[in-house]
Amino acid sequence: MKELLKELCSLDGVAGYEDEVREAIMEKAAPYAAEMTVDPLGNLIVFKKGAQPRKRPVVLCAHMDEVGFLVRDITPDGMIRLATVGGIDPRVLVGRRMKVGPKKVPGVISIKAIHLTTAEDRKTAPGIDQLYVDIGAQSRAEVEKLTQIGDPVFFDSAFYEMGDRCVKSKAIDDRVGCAVLVTLLQEDLPYDTYFVFSVGEEVGRGSVVAAQRLNAGTVCAVEGTSAADIPDVPKHGQSTAHRAGAVVSIMDKGTVYDRELYRQITAEADRQGVRWQYRKSANGGTDAGSMHKANAGARAFGLAAPTRYIHCACNVVHLPDVDEVVKMARIFIKETGENNV
Repeated sequence: MKELLKELCSLDGVAGYEDEVREAIMEKAAPYAAEMTVDPLGNLIVFKKGAQPRKRPVVLCAHMDEVGFLVRDITPDGMIRLATVGGIDPRVLVGRRMKVGPKKVPGVISIKAIHLTTAEDRKTAPGIDQLYVDIGAQSRAEVEKLTQIGDPVFFDSAFYEMGDRCVKSKAIDDRVGCAVLVTLLQEDLPYDTYFVFSVGEEVGRGSVVAAQRLNAGTVCAVEGTSAADIPDVPKHGQSTAHRAGAVVSIMDKGTVYDRELYRQITAEADRQGVRWQYRKSANGGTDAGSMHKANAGARAFGLAAPTRYIHCACNVVHLPDVDEVVKMARIFIKETGENNV
């Protein structure tokens, strides 16, 4: 899992620019797929034959895109202004290394040095409109030889191991979900299953189209979700925690998850000794929010890996938690075959 996650996180895929992520996943999925389709939005839909058919399609979904930026403007003196793609806190951006445009030109997010600020300036955190990317250019014309307005801007953040079986990288949200789905694709499955690698989740874009196409009976979004077991967050405010296993959602801003389904799956997980935790927060949302409302509707299950510092350049996940997500996903595939709708 570690090497697969490293490979997928090293790829760049801001919403609308998921091409290299999709190509890598297609290469890995092709030997195991009965069918593989890319729809007009860019969602990758993979059908894997199982030992038995189902009455209605069952879908696991993970999104290929990551948070990042687009080039919004170029100043006369060669600085690049940014538009955010997905929810990003500007407080975590100053000094970050970046890759700009299709040529992945190196740059850094900058702001005027503290020596040039006033006491009043230092009372508030800078907004995205106050930040810029410096690529070492001296003019707009020089920048335009390398990148154009509308081009993607990616975090330049290495994947590395840290501490007790943790890894840090950009894009763990949601390459961790993609890695889980690729792992399952390479296994023998008890039932026919669809795997959707969606585009544009961070801007609410792709999965609904895939769900309409498949007319699913049951869906599962596999995500990286916010772990809050960090200083200054009280226990009752910690939505999920590292080292507590896979995360199961009850509700978020887009979905009230099917209670019979999550109780059935968690009961089987308990029987198998799979470690899991409920997600205590109802904030945020996943692809399940759109997928479960497609066509005549579908039952929805929410599954995630607890990930610290999501939506920035330095996500951190505990690899044994990811292993528990894989186990829980296997249970989802089997249990939805036993009681398919």
